[in-house]
Amino acid sequence: MKIENTTAQMRKGILEFCILSLISGRDLYTSEILESLKNGKMVVVEGTVYPLLTRLKNADLLQYRWEESTSGPPRKYYSITTKGKSFLSELQQVWNELNKAVIHITKNNPNE
Repeated sequence: MKIENTTAQMRKGILEFCILSLISGRDLYTSEILESLKNGKMVVVEGTVYPLLTRLKNADLLQYRWEESTSGPPRKYYSITTKGKSFLSELQQVWNELNKAVIHITKNNPNE
């Protein structure tokens, strides 16, 4: 079993949470989302983020608007919906509980 596979699965599992969290702070376009993820050491490729943004939009968790850009083509800015804020709040609660459980289990591992 390769660590890279497990690491990739762990990242995929929390990517939705991270993206919703980022967009909840302010409207962002895809390049800003990718840059913020990269700055947070959550390196992902565009091919992963675009389908996820579409799924989140189709689930009514995000919406978008087109905005003209002075440095190229128009940009699609994503914002979080009311439903998205509620979903993000639930994800935050689940994350807190899961994180607490993992810390408890790994710090109290009798095999170490």
